[in-house]
Amino acid sequence: MSDIIMLTGKVNFTITLDPGVWIFDDRKVDLDTYFSHPKPDQAGAGQEEEEIKKRSVFWDREIQEGAVFPPTLKTERRFLKEKIITGSFGMPFAPFLQNAEPHEDASELVVVTESGETVIPLDKAHDLIFAFSKNGKPLRDDGPVHIYFGDGSNREAPITHVRQLIVR
Repeated sequence: MSDIIMLTGKVNFTITLDPGVWIFDDRKVDLDTYFSHPKPDQAGAGQEEEEIKKRSVFWDREIQEGAVFPPTLKTERRFLKEKIITGSFGMPFAPFLQNAEPHEDASELVVVTESGETVIPLDKAHDLIFAFSKNGKPLRDDGPVHIYFGDGSNREAPITHVRQLIVR
């Protein structure tokens, strides 16, 4: 099984995706919390007000009690390493699709798997999340990636065994 996935079709640039190096990418998202927290565009005005209140309470405490210094860099690195070793991570697909520059007449993304094809409208393809790690381990058996819809509607049954991506 190859861990490389090609993004081809009606694009100006063919993109080669290598999920094996995404663990070092700052764009990765924590899948343990990604679908449980509302996205910034889903947050309503009430949540915005709540965030402002939280920040003003924090600011008041800082003024009255003084600043609390963050953990040392050494401690932060240890926690980051532990999270990478045990965490489940995914990568947003939007930057890759944007860099491929789909043609104006392109309307769908075809996900080619071992068992067939799944067609996703191109406007929904921007929200896809490509899971590449579960509990600190790469997805070797049914990977190299699992594809989740941005709303998490297929969390229990993601698209697996992905071999190629074609923009049509």
